[in-house]
Amino acid sequence: MTETDPAAPLILIVDDDEGLRRSLQFLFTSVGLAAQSWESADAFLRDVPAPEAMRPGALVLDVRMPGMSGLELLRVLVARDFPLPVLIVTGHGDVQMAVEALKSGAQDFIEKPFKEQHLLDMVEAAVRLSHARLSRAAERRDAAGCMARLNRREREVLDGILAGKANKVMAADLDLSIKTIEVYRAAVMTKMEAGSVAELVRRVAAAE
Repeated sequence: MTETDPAAPLILIVDDDEGLRRSLQFLFTSVGLAAQSWESADAFLRDVPAPEAMRPGALVLDVRMPGMSGLELLRVLVARDFPLPVLIVTGHGDVQMAVEALKSGAQDFIEKPFKEQHLLDMVEAAVRLSHARLSRAAERRDAAGCMARLNRREREVLDGILAGKANKVMAADLDLSIKTIEVYRAAVMTKMEAGSVAELVRRVAAAE
């Protein structure tokens, strides 16, 4: 796979230390991983793609940087549903801050100086996790898009299906004929791209 392949992993690096950025990029590319780096959190936020355009990978993030800190950036990303695992790079004096980062949503942290193989192992695990996260995010967007196509009556029938109500009960509740309920029910299954009630429930759960 090439670096432009949307399925090829891309490792993102945010660190104000130019030497470390270059070193990390060289390390990742030496094992066949594409890498891109930024010198500040603000620069990264200007370039970061939307979640639906994100490639598998991981974000390697320094804690202490001029301007917005790594922890502040992490909180912004969590609020934006950033799908990639975040690995915090920290100095010995920043361990408590790294623990706070874990509580805020970071996947793991690594202390400077670190062994290259240890970092590569962490990145490899993060990349595997990112595939699962991106897949779930795509399913959630797709299911939410399907739900958005339902009209008011279809949503009412959907609620009835999820509540386990029979067509006869829904017809009475909504003051509609059973035949009309059957039509709406079929429309719900089609629009939600569900072949069974169990699949419908899973699609709704994914959307929410």
